Amino acid sequence: MNTSITIATEATDELVQAFAELIPQLSSSSPPPSRDQLQRIISSDSSTVFVARVNGKIVGSLTLAIFSIPTAIRAWIEDVVVAESARGQGIGEALNIAAIAEARRCGAVTVELTSRPSRESANRLYQRIGFSVRDTNVYRYII
Repeated sequence: MNTSITIATEATDELVQAFAELIPQLSSSSPPPSRDQLQRIISSDSSTVFVARVNGKIVGSLTLAIFSIPTAIRAWIEDVVVAESARGQGIGEALNIAAIAEARRCGAVTVELTSRPSRESANRLYQRIGFSVRDTNVYRYII
């Protein structure tokens, strides 16, 4: 198995199609991004889209958000998804390790993420690679 993790630089047909297949495996309530939306995300200074390929085929992605606030440079991992057919092969771990390295390179001292408790294998992965559960409340305001 030839696995590679790269940073997306353009919303190609291949990437748009991959997101069309991956996002429904992540969320049943969010549609995949359009080409324009994906290009805006890729072009943003505050987000980095990581792409996982196995034997040249896109099988996963992760978005790293990095932003400055008065107290620190913050990094958040969002929308981690690996195709069902490629799970259990270390792809999620490779995506996360690449994102952590990029966050470190950008000056962040911590990386945060959230994961639903029902995503048991993802939660085991996060803890195995060094994330710890924080004693905090997560709030959502729907606009």
